[in-house]
Amino acid sequence: MRCGERVTAPVAPGAPGAPAGASQPAAGAPSVRLTDVSAGYDRRLALEDVSLEIAAGSLVAIFGPNGGGKTTLLKLIAGLLEPWSGSVEVLGAPAGREARQIAYVPQAELVDWSFPVSVWDVVMMGRFPRLGVGRRPATADRQAVTDALERVGMADRRSSQIGALSGGQRRRAFLARAIAAEPDLYLLDEPVTGVDVTTQEDLMALLVAETARGRTAVATTHDLAAAAEHFTTVVALNRRLIAFGSSELVLDPDVLAATYGGHLLVLGNRAVVLDDAHHHDAASGQEQHFHEGREGH
Repeated sequence: MRCGERVTAPVAPGAPGAPAGASQPAAGAPSVRLTDVSAGYDRRLALEDVSLEIAAGSLVAIFGPNGGGKTTLLKLIAGLLEPWSGSVEVLGAPAGREARQIAYVPQAELVDWSFPVSVWDVVMMGRFPRLGVGRRPATADRQAVTDALERVGMADRRSSQIGALSGGQRRRAFLARAIAAEPDLYLLDEPVTGVDVTTQEDLMALLVAETARGRTAVATTHDLAAAAEHFTTVVALNRRLIAFGSSELVLDPDVLAATYGGHLLVLGNRAVVLDDAHHHDAASGQEQHFHEGREGH
C-alpha cells in the first residue's frame, strides 16, 4: 500500500504514485516498506500480515486501540524488534541498517526521569551515533544541540535536570534530541499525549517543517482530532492493517468501527472512541527504560 491510498480491510497491494522526498537515499523509494509482516513478544502475536509503504516526506499518524500493535510497528521500523515473518525495509535497507538516520522518541512513561542528566546532555545524545566510539563532541555537534534547543523553545532550560521539567518540557527536550540527530526518519511514540495545547501545536509545527524538508515522520496517537488536523496520512491498526490513506479516514465511521470494534460508541453522526489511552504494563514509579519496554499500546 502506498502512502495516500485509502485502504480498508482486507488489505491488498495498491497503486504507486506517491511523491518522494529529497533526503532519502534512492529517488522514488519509500522511506518505509513492510511486506507481509507478523511480529510479537514471546508467543503473543502483536501484528499479523501487515503490508504498507510510507513515502518520503510523509507525516503519518498511527491510531488504534491499546494492544493493537502501534508501538510494535514503530519498534519494527526502528530495528528494535525482529519480525516473525515478512520483511521490513527502512530508508532503502533492512530495518536497523540505517540506524544513524533514524530518531526514535519513546513514550514519556517509559523513560527513567530520575536519571541525573541535564537537558543539554539528553539532546547531545542525539549526536552520539554520528560521533562514534571515543570521539568527543565538536563545534558542529554543540551547534546542532544549541539550534535544536532553540527550535523547541528550551534554550533557557539547557542546564536543568531532565526530571525537573514539566511533561510538555520533557517532550520538547526529547524532540530536540531527535532534531539534533539530523535524521531522515522520525519515529515518535505518543509525542503529544498529556501535553498542553500550546506545546502540541508547537511540536506539530516542528514536525510539519521537518517533513517539508523531505524528512519522514511517523507517530502513534490516541488523539483522533489531532490526527485529522495535523497529519496528512493515517494508519488504522488493530493487529492487522485496517486502513491506510488520507487523514480523513479518522472521521470515517466504518474505519473507526473496524479499528475499535466494541470500543466505539456512535452518538448521532459522531463517533466516540472508548479506549484507555493510559494503560501501562508497569506501575507508576516502575517505568522501564524506553528500549526495554514491551508493547503496551
